[in-house]
Amino acid sequence: MIIPLLVLFIIIYGIIKKVNVYDTFVDGAKEGVEMGLSLFPYILGMILATNILLKSGLLDAMLELLAPIFNFFHFPKELFPLAFIRSISGSASISTLNMILSTYGADSFIGKVASTMQGSTDTTIYIITLYFGSIGIKKTRHALKAGLFADLISIIASVIMVKLLL
Repeated sequence: MIIPLLVLFIIIYGIIKKVNVYDTFVDGAKEGVEMGLSLFPYILGMILATNILLKSGLLDAMLELLAPIFNFFHFPKELFPLAFIRSISGSASISTLNMILSTYGADSFIGKVASTMQGSTDTTIYIITLYFGSIGIKKTRHALKAGLFADLISIIASVIMVKLLL
């Protein structure tokens, strides 16, 4: 009921301000379609790259290679796929989180860390690709490094905080 009332409020406000509400809406819709079409190649590229990564087995090979490092730092290796995929794709990370929760349970240590990690990190590579690409910026300078570093700190903090709170 809130959304129809909000739309009605916008229409009434536009009429009071003497704005042609319908034409303004149509102009905005045209701009939205144009923006969507300009973003499509970047979104398609990210989807393709994510699917190649997930289907190729590269993620499993990386997990085997990095397992001794995870053991040394007491980082659950089961969380590596989520930690790696999260910065690339939100939907793939949700799917990975779902797999972790169905395998280990939501109340397990791994489930709690995975949930905390999902909530405290972001899709950094996706965001940089989409937003920088949509406005034509080719050189991201320090944005990628800073974003991935923030994700790494969030992943480490997720493990530490869940250990402290259990």
